Amino acid sequence: MDQLLQALVMGIVQGLTEFLPISSSGHLIIVPWLFHWGGFIDTLPFTVALHAGTLAALLLYFREDWLRLVPAGLATVRDRSFRSDADRRLAWLLVVSTIPAGILGVLLSDPIEYAIRQPTVVAILLVVAGGILWLADRWATGHRPLSQLTVPAALGIGLAQALALFPGVSRSGISIAASMFAGLDRQDAARYSFLMATPVTAGAVVFEGIKLVKGGEIITQAGPLVVGILAAFVSGVIAISGLLRYLRSRSYNVFVVYRLVLAAVVLAVFLSR
Repeated sequence: MDQLLQALVMGIVQGLTEFLPISSSGHLIIVPWLFHWGGFIDTLPFTVALHAGTLAALLLYFREDWLRLVPAGLATVRDRSFRSDADRRLAWLLVVSTIPAGILGVLLSDPIEYAIRQPTVVAILLVVAGGILWLADRWATGHRPLSQLTVPAALGIGLAQALALFPGVSRSGISIAASMFAGLDRQDAARYSFLMATPVTAGAVVFEGIKLVKGGEIITQAGPLVVGILAAFVSGVIAISGLLRYLRSRSYNVFVVYRLVLAAVVLAVFLSR
């Protein structure tokens, strides 16, 4: 298959799976493996570029939130007070949630990236994390509005998000599950997960992007990069909007079932080969 078409497919896969709780990192390993795609499409530089597309989707969709939250967070520093302002409080809760993923991402992203790329391991983690999401959806009470989320709960959600370094876990899936265990309802859990993902994704894109620019590979693969980033951006906006509408009246069960089916397919293909 032409590399530009492969880049388009991978961009769409990244945009959809980054925000649906089914693991983008797992899919970016599984899809090339299933279809025997190699070369630049199955490399870390291309993966980082796709995350730039989904970062742009986050910034566009939640632009109004960030235009309130950033000034509110800075105002807290200036005034040394939250002043019972929900935006000020939410801004710093997001900072608390971001810290664990940021620290562990810097320390462990490279070892995990190169050590855990086996589709069978991804399949196992799809099942395990799917079970966690199912339990959260089943047991969550949704009794706590986002405005009442506590600092310890925000830290716990951030620690859970750090588990998404393992392909197959899903950043959105594990942070949504942790948010629901903390008492948020389905919609607030997804919204908090997406807001929390913005600074984490931005940091990862900058951190990895600097290394890639120095390597020069981005310049030589401009075509696939542009196609992949645009596809990830468009499909990412669609995924965010679609999931938030879906959760108004439905559970996460369909995503749990999808994870189990995909894991079964991966294991079946692995055994057949």
